[in-house]
Amino acid sequence: MPHIIGARIVLREYRQEDIPDIRRWVNDPAITHGLSDVFIYPHSQANSESFVQMMIDGNSETKGFVIAHKDTLDYIGQLDLFKINWMNRHATFGIVIGRDSDLGKGYGREAIRLIQKFAFHALNLHRLELEVYAFNERAHRCYLACGFKEEGRLREKLFREGQYYDIIQMGMLRSEYEAVEQAKES
Repeated sequence: MPHIIGARIVLREYRQEDIPDIRRWVNDPAITHGLSDVFIYPHSQANSESFVQMMIDGNSETKGFVIAHKDTLDYIGQLDLFKINWMNRHATFGIVIGRDSDLGKGYGREAIRLIQKFAFHALNLHRLELEVYAFNERAHRCYLACGFKEEGRLREKLFREGQYYDIIQMGMLRSEYEAVEQAKES
């Protein structure tokens, strides 16, 4: 798979050497707290190795990228497209920045903009969508800044640490992406 190159990051293929970086965040509650329920259970070394091997082999409907530093190709996080529906031209995506020290530096925003361009231009998708937990304000602001629109709320669908939270559904159409890109060029 070719690399998708940005100003400071590269979206690249998964590699075996990414496993230690993935292992650092996959069981870290500070990182996984805002992620899907898949991460409420401990993940073993074998789970991580199996996931990475599946991504390397391409044996998954999920199509993913490692977010890496442009100069070193060192792991920052990952961004995956899943639930790709080729007939109706849409996909869901998920993203994680794997270290607290890499949060707030704009890597996620840059990665999202790169995957938008890839999804809408290279894959010819019509729509990208995601879900974000209402308490994850940083992610919510990032998605809004990247042009995603709130499309609905699943009220109190998520239970975390003794409390119910809304799940916010967000989406972006290709036409909205293109309007943002044209405005940048003007």
